[in-house]
Amino acid sequence: MRILFLNPASVLGGAERSLLDLMASLRRAEPSIELHLAGPVEGPLAGEAERLGVRVTSLPMTRVLTGLGDSGLRGRGRWRAALALLRSAMPAAWAGWGYVRRLRRLIESLRPDVVHSNGMKFHLLAALATPRDRPPAVVWHLRDFLGNRRLMSRLLGRAARRVAGAVAISHAVAEDAQRVLPHLPIAVVHNAIDGEAFTAGPGDGARLDDLAALPPAPDGVVRVGLVAAFARWKGQDVFLDAASRLMSTSPERPVRFYVVGGPLYETRGSQWSLDELRTRGAGLLAGGVLGFVGFRQDPAPVYRALDVVVHASTQPEPFGRTIIEAMSCGRAVIVARAGGAAELFTPDDDAVGVPPGDADALARAVADLVNDPAKRERLGDRARRSAVERFGRERLGPQVLDAYRRFATPHTTHTSERKLS
Repeated sequence: MRILFLNPASVLGGAERSLLDLMASLRRAEPSIELHLAGPVEGPLAGEAERLGVRVTSLPMTRVLTGLGDSGLRGRGRWRAALALLRSAMPAAWAGWGYVRRLRRLIESLRPDVVHSNGMKFHLLAALATPRDRPPAVVWHLRDFLGNRRLMSRLLGRAARRVAGAVAISHAVAEDAQRVLPHLPIAVVHNAIDGEAFTAGPGDGARLDDLAALPPAPDGVVRVGLVAAFARWKGQDVFLDAASRLMSTSPERPVRFYVVGGPLYETRGSQWSLDELRTRGAGLLAGGVLGFVGFRQDPAPVYRALDVVVHASTQPEPFGRTIIEAMSCGRAVIVARAGGAAELFTPDDDAVGVPPGDADALARAVADLVNDPAKRERLGDRARRSAVERFGRERLGPQVLDAYRRFATPHTTHTSERKLS
């Protein structure tokens, strides 16, 4: 079987690390499988994919395409959003058509059995670029909610008739997609992680302090961190507000807070700037209890250096990879329990849940774990066991292969009849 993966970014965000996990699991499940990756993938993603034996083809996008998306339209009134969309539509359409032609030539030359798109832009481009002569099975990997994407949901609804099926990373994502794409076959396959890379054990807190430009910590300090890209809905503002409220209560133990990550993607209007977050946490910075650590390509040492890992997304999370990464590292995790994130843990057994966007509830949950080291240890032990049992990546490749074969049978696909070996 020959599979062509399409990914719209070259950085190693959560979607890209999940894609690498899938490639590794597919290779392990079927060593004879032929894997290709294409898109604007120069950089870390290309290097990691090549180390897995994946053949990489660079298809760079223009800035008109990389900056196009729904994120910049959110928060605007209906008419302002429509005007902004109109201004970007013509140059994006022209650039998109040129990209479709280049992508179609690549598909025609590789003749893959499956074209697997790993991002919103490529879902649409893959459907449009599929050759009519011997078309491959186009499979969308759904990693986001479609219902709140006014532009993309309409476009994908029209393109779905050329798609064999979709893989959703959670039941929440699948249920949302089914409302937008009622006739598209969807298989739920949770993301996975490499339990040998994300291992439990002691962490280097002093190294984390160095990365955050903080002085040596006092004895017994409890380190609390949020690890996420600077997307506005990832809740860095809620985390900082909760930290400020906790510090105003004079916790029993010394505490430090860490914001780990950076602005990864190029879609306009979708991300915090570092200056915005520093302003939000000015009081904590002045008190020497807050540090900012940039994006880390290998986040496992960061998780191990923390005592408490916070997930604070303000919108329902499609999945929440940072949750299972931190759990696999044996850390106490606090989860904003909505969307796919709520599927990943058992409350007060292997993690703690709080309402999304509730800084008071988050402050109370952090304070409870800061003041109770035995509870942190108990949660961490159970978290590690749960993550390994439920999210080990050896099951990922076989489950996705099963989905490919299901989508390719005549009674499930609504394109031409296909058969995958």
